[in-house]
Amino acid sequence: MKISEIFGLNKTQLELDFVDIDVDVDTPLFLDPYFLSQRSDDFSTKAARTVRNFFNYFLALLSGGQLEEARRLFSHLQEPNETCLGMSTGAPRGRGVGEYDANHIFESILQSRAAQSGLLEHLEDTRIFVHGVDKDKISDMTTNIIRRNLVIYTQNQCNLWGIPLADDIPTGFYWDVATRQWNNNYDRMLVIDGRKILLVPKGVVSFSRRYTAATYYRRYLLTFLQHEHLRMGSTLVQYRRKSEAPYVTKKSVILHEAPFDKDYFAGFTQQHRDVFADFRRGVGRENSIAGEGLEDVNRDGVVDHLIAQITRTRSGNSEATRYHRIVVSILELLFYPSLICPEVEVEINAGRRRIDLTFDNASQTGFFTRLQTQFNLNCQYIIVECKNYSRDINNPELDQIQGRFSPNRGRVGLVLCRSVNDREALFARCNDIYTEQRGLVLPLFDDDLIGALNALKGDHTDYVETMMANRLREIALR
Repeated sequence: MKISEIFGLNKTQLELDFVDIDVDVDTPLFLDPYFLSQRSDDFSTKAARTVRNFFNYFLALLSGGQLEEARRLFSHLQEPNETCLGMSTGAPRGRGVGEYDANHIFESILQSRAAQSGLLEHLEDTRIFVHGVDKDKISDMTTNIIRRNLVIYTQNQCNLWGIPLADDIPTGFYWDVATRQWNNNYDRMLVIDGRKILLVPKGVVSFSRRYTAATYYRRYLLTFLQHEHLRMGSTLVQYRRKSEAPYVTKKSVILHEAPFDKDYFAGFTQQHRDVFADFRRGVGRENSIAGEGLEDVNRDGVVDHLIAQITRTRSGNSEATRYHRIVVSILELLFYPSLICPEVEVEINAGRRRIDLTFDNASQTGFFTRLQTQFNLNCQYIIVECKNYSRDINNPELDQIQGRFSPNRGRVGLVLCRSVNDREALFARCNDIYTEQRGLVLPLFDDDLIGALNALKGDHTDYVETMMANRLREIALR
């Protein structure tokens, strides 16, 4: 049964930021440290930093001959059943790294040509150069290392959706960057039928299909050797006709000198590090998985449901929470994967103030990227205030959101409100904030959200981008 079903959320995967796992079976998705390292959102950068800290320390121990200390680091890479991600069949059981496997992986790394030559630099490189390591084991090791990040994310998502947490539950071991050691403490945890569960942002999981030994071998290593044989005019060069260009087949290169063997990859890379550098640059980043890719769901039906929900929600304090959660669902559907990791009622200034919602800005292109690159607006987080008012918002509400801005949080916010009577006055106030370089406040109304939702039904994929660009224009060019 899925998380949304267990807790009666009445939400589809399109409306949820976390992977809506079935706790009875593994979902074939992975935490890929290379994918994390290519992303710019807060969750990914912190997770990638933690993984790098762990692996750099591990490599330092190896190079310093401290083998027992290095082996001890692997003793906590146990079976992470909490995420229900991976390749297990039947009930999740963390197929990736068990006690025996952890020791076996350590020995494989220790004996690998890549480790002995100093070729290994990143955890994901073990997938290319170390026997017995593939995406499932890399993902499980990553899960153990960033467990603390996942605990915090799970707490935030449970707070957002009203999912109960159990107090004083051991988190399990995680890597502590500050102390460079494994740590374990007691915290509020999601527990289902006596079993700890960790939620994972859907924006940071992948099928782990790019940074692979097969990709390096077929597209880079063999291609390089083909060109070398052509350049040298070796016996592998063939001609269809004398008048046509010569060629070398990958099959002949494989038979002649290049088996699919990870130690061979390491030896080749020692001599041709530029080829591996091209691979790391050229393999590219995987795209975040669409909600439809995680669940067979009728998007048009979800759109109709959300429009009905927001239309039926009355203005006023009594339905403020309901309105907030509908807004989260709508923003998730409209702005994912540019905005991820929604967090509700974030405390700032030592708890003296609260922000209704924040999203991590994970955009690589589009409106939220242009705000940073073209308009020089710092917006690593997007601050959201939800005003379930029956009246227009005025200066106090606008002062409230701009008071949330800071160099660390960013200077871009969305104000969600039901409608507006005096549009001219509201946008003039937003223009004052913008022209005085105090930040950017973008109001969005029910009509905006409903229009954007209806556009999804017609596959007008650029509607939201155009809507946001036009709203910015309305405010900036007055």
